[in-house]
Amino acid sequence: MTQTKNSTKKQYQQLQPEERGIIQILHDQCNSIRQIAYRLHRSPSTVSREIRRGTVKQRNSDYLFFTDYYAETGQIMYKNNRTHCHSKGLLKPCWLFFKMLEQALKQHPRVDSVDGFIHRFKGLHPECRYPSVPTVYRYIDQGLLNLKNSDLPQKLRRHIKGNHNHQRHNKKILGTSIEQRPSVVDDRTTFGNWEGELVKGKRIASEPSLLTITERKSRLELIIKIPNYHADTCLDALQKVINQHNSKWFKSITFDNGSEFYLLSKVHGTQIYFAHPYSPWERGSNENANGLIREYIPKGLSLKQFSEDQITRIQNAINAKLRKSLKYLSSKTCFNQYTTC
Repeated sequence: MTQTKNSTKKQYQQLQPEERGIIQILHDQCNSIRQIAYRLHRSPSTVSREIRRGTVKQRNSDYLFFTDYYAETGQIMYKNNRTHCHSKGLLKPCWLFFKMLEQALKQHPRVDSVDGFIHRFKGLHPECRYPSVPTVYRYIDQGLLNLKNSDLPQKLRRHIKGNHNHQRHNKKILGTSIEQRPSVVDDRTTFGNWEGELVKGKRIASEPSLLTITERKSRLELIIKIPNYHADTCLDALQKVINQHNSKWFKSITFDNGSEFYLLSKVHGTQIYFAHPYSPWERGSNENANGLIREYIPKGLSLKQFSEDQITRIQNAINAKLRKSLKYLSSKTCFNQYTTC
């Protein structure tokens, strides 16, 4: 006889509600576990576990206790066990990790992200167990940790990269276009190329704003609070930053095409480029850094209530974050390495 199907792979499927009903009927008829298993084409151990799980103690009319199996009880117990399956498996073995994580994520301003903290914890305690990033997020969502989603840094978002060949809006570029920027800037192999934008509190031109510039290679973020976002204010603030620091740091700065930047071509000491209108991905490093700022300063909140010292602390916290893209170094560390070469 020829065997047409030869597979040693075991396939296991959970008991279905109708199978539990059959188990109850056959069990009430005093069938043995092996007889029930044979009828269901299941292993005796599967039937035995199910009967133990669904058996409850009751009293009869003579107030005497007896036990019996009920399919409904078995189904309820199964669902309850599945809900809590492995949910607390790492809480005890990783108690030190979770204790330190809770302390780190509740700091203000916050320095650590979850993945950055895991990397730092591995270096500090190589002998200790630690969970994965998805496990930490899952435990927080399940309420197993003394943390809320509001305590978390931005969760990693995955975006499918498109070709971004969107139709250009008929808006004039303010100065030298990003299309004229040297291609060497794109691959981040050279230091000193920046991206810039404004982070606004209330969207009123006379309200304070934050001028932010991000170095593309190190991802270092400079945040400058300005009294308003008029064009001449932006020009003066940027020129002051360049004058205060080594001009070799600023080979180029690529700005958003917003009208508040139309005077920036007059800046001395660097080359200014402008991204295409409505194309924030052309300044991806700066957009990401500005998203980190929003952890501390939500949209719509007036910047009048934030002092220069508070802004500096936010800047330092962002630059101290350990970044996966920098092999878990901070932006500040990388920036210092490049500027001391």
